[in-house]
Amino acid sequence: MAKMHAGQRPDHTKMIPTRQPPGSGAEGGGPEPPGNPRPAPSAEDEAYDIRIAADGTWFHEGAPIGRIALVKLFATVLRRDEAGDYWLVTPAERGRIVVEDAPFVAVAMTERGEGADRALVFRTNLDHEVAADADHPLTVRVAPETGEPRPYIRVKGDSETTGLHALIARSVFYDLVSLAETDDRGRTGVWSRGHFFPLDRDTTASAP
Repeated sequence: MAKMHAGQRPDHTKMIPTRQPPGSGAEGGGPEPPGNPRPAPSAEDEAYDIRIAADGTWFHEGAPIGRIALVKLFATVLRRDEAGDYWLVTPAERGRIVVEDAPFVAVAMTERGEGADRALVFRTNLDHEVAADADHPLTVRVAPETGEPRPYIRVKGDSETTGLHALIARSVFYDLVSLAETDDRGRTGVWSRGHFFPLDRDTTASAP
């Protein structure tokens, strides 16, 4: 990626380089000769100077990206690997980015229907809409530094490890808690699309 000089504003449209895969001929005139393999990229080579702050703001070279359409575009190529690292992945290449908490923030919630079959639909800061269900579970973690609950909903992906989550904003969590009830196990939580999602800590679970 191009470096920004003093006095220049970062060009956010160039966040993903256009380097082509090895052997494409786009980086120096033709395929690489046999027996002269390209060295593996270093961790620095694979890193983009892009950060998603805990409040969901995207930064490039230290400056916030003000164009929401551009942020939404890059969010479509955001991936997470088994190690928990986040990447922007294109057909040409990929680059690791920093995510301080979760890549999205749930900023609003809507109830649709009633009872156990109602749907709790969350809208993120990038206008994703997702209903809490078996494929998009609600989870509540505890912040180790404060002991406060940190609620999330999985927005994309099929596992907790590699999925992309939204941190549920505090005001939305208060709305969620106002809907809470107790199930037959004594857990406090909410129903959505026929699934019960606990919001409290499971005091009966054994330590990992």
